[in-house]
Amino acid sequence: MRLGLTFSSAGLLTAVLGGVLLLSGCQSNMFEQQNAAPATMSSVPAVRLNFRYEPDVPAPAGDPNRAAADERDAAVQTDFDTNRPQEILDRTISSPDKKRVVAVYHRVTDYQTEYRLDMYSSDGVRLKIMTSDTMAIHFPDTIVWSPDSASLAFVAMIRVVAPDLGLTPTATPGPDNSAESNETPRTDNTNTTVENTNTEPEAAPAPAAPTPASPTGILTFRSEQIYTSSADGTDVKPITANEGLIYFYYQWSPDSSMLVALSATVREWKFLEVMAGSKGEMMVPQGRPRIIEKNGRERRLDDNLTAVRPVWSPDSSKVAAAFDTQIRIYDATGTNPTQAAIPLRNQLLISSQAYDREQQRSLQASDPNFNTQPDTNSTPDQTLSTLPDPNLLVSYNPIVEIAWTADDLLYLQTAYLKSMRNEADSVRSFSRWHRLALSAQVTTPVR
Repeated sequence: MRLGLTFSSAGLLTAVLGGVLLLSGCQSNMFEQQNAAPATMSSVPAVRLNFRYEPDVPAPAGDPNRAAADERDAAVQTDFDTNRPQEILDRTISSPDKKRVVAVYHRVTDYQTEYRLDMYSSDGVRLKIMTSDTMAIHFPDTIVWSPDSASLAFVAMIRVVAPDLGLTPTATPGPDNSAESNETPRTDNTNTTVENTNTEPEAAPAPAAPTPASPTGILTFRSEQIYTSSADGTDVKPITANEGLIYFYYQWSPDSSMLVALSATVREWKFLEVMAGSKGEMMVPQGRPRIIEKNGRERRLDDNLTAVRPVWSPDSSKVAAAFDTQIRIYDATGTNPTQAAIPLRNQLLISSQAYDREQQRSLQASDPNFNTQPDTNSTPDQTLSTLPDPNLLVSYNPIVEIAWTADDLLYLQTAYLKSMRNEADSVRSFSRWHRLALSAQVTTPVR
């Protein structure tokens, strides 16, 4: 009996020791996993990002497709010139795979802020009329194809009048659909019909291709909402349905699964218009960033307004937005998305001081007679803890643009901007690009 007890105690001791060693091994593996560098930046939550600020770097490479996007498709333009004399082509947007071209156009009776969309094949054949007569396309410069060429995104709202029904336009609607008396129907049609005075018999013209039917049953709203369509121009539907909100910017994620957008209330939009008008300035819209999925699910990222367009990370895992001198990064996916704020005021102040001093030295070197005001912002015995006065720095300005060129490289541009109704009075100065080099935080194991 005593032997059996002794043997059992020894077995129990061995089991306990084995359990302790196993637990120790599990803890060691856990800490090793925690310290291991992430395989990709997409697996790093926004709240776990480090950054290194690099001032005054060369501008990031521009979009090589931008120049081509500004050119009108010749085949589509020919179709308008030949077969559609009462409709004016404003721009064309080719899909990334070059198989489809969306035509943005208006009729002579349409208002200056209202447009229509048709889908064309790459050889200039009209495939689909995308917008109904009760639907008006707004903000045509922001229409964008998804990177996979499968979807088109655009903004539309209800059309106030339908000229095809014989109604005479009297006023252009504002964002709240109220009549504004300062707008008139378009008068920019240059394709006038000339009466044919030739009495000689002519050859019978070739039969024209059948005109696609206009769509019906598309839900419309009294404020600008985001719509999507398939690549052939069908399946036009709204993916936002927030009456009273104005969506004025949107950009597809690189994987074509979501959009990031800016939106503002009608009241905020009107307030900005009134304030800009009182100063003779162009209204610059400001909105709150949101992520919108194809199924319409929407998540507001921030409560603050910004005029800077948010951008996607190249891996589609995050969104970056700018607010004055601060960058904010948001997780785009996950059950518990995080966000991080990167305040850059101090870094921008110090780099602006260095930039201003360098500019003064360059001017003095090129012109010995150049007189500069003494630098009262700092003295040789100024401590490192003292920041320069922003009122004495001409190159210290807010962030006006951001670009995410690589998973670990986020560019930001600061500049002084003033957009006036009279273009000659507009100002853009001290444009400078800076860069944030992003990395994952290294977690220190707790022993």
